[in-house]
Amino acid sequence: MFERMLSFLKDLPGGAERRGLDGDDPRVAASALLYHVIDADGVRQDAEWERFKALLRETYGVSGDELEELAEAGARADGEAIDLYAFTSVLKRDLDLDARKAFIGLMWELVYADGELHELEDNVVWRVAELIGVERRDRVEARRAAAASVKKNSGNE
Repeated sequence: MFERMLSFLKDLPGGAERRGLDGDDPRVAASALLYHVIDADGVRQDAEWERFKALLRETYGVSGDELEELAEAGARADGEAIDLYAFTSVLKRDLDLDARKAFIGLMWELVYADGELHELEDNVVWRVAELIGVERRDRVEARRAAAASVKKNSGNE
């Protein structure tokens, strides 16, 4: 499922060849929401920032200057936004349900990038999931999978 989402996201209009990133670009909308979750608790840790950029690199096949531009465009768009709807409406319009579920999984990966769950991060994922039409059951399952992955990768099985 994750590979299908990556393939879908890479094929969206406004792919790597597009210049002039804006909030209506699905890549910027996704980047802004991913950035929002790592900034939700007011502390942007290096592990979160690095995982954020890794997810952008893996999802959109960008690197170097293009990766930095997309990361900064997401951070800038998040900083300028008055709410999450502008970004979630783009994703809801451009992603099918499976891809939206997978996106919530990416958000959970970022929440756990620093090894802990903060209630503000949890709330952001909950709000985004609601806005893009991902059911509670799917959001909870994605959270469990991300938490299990963190435990597995840290050797605390």
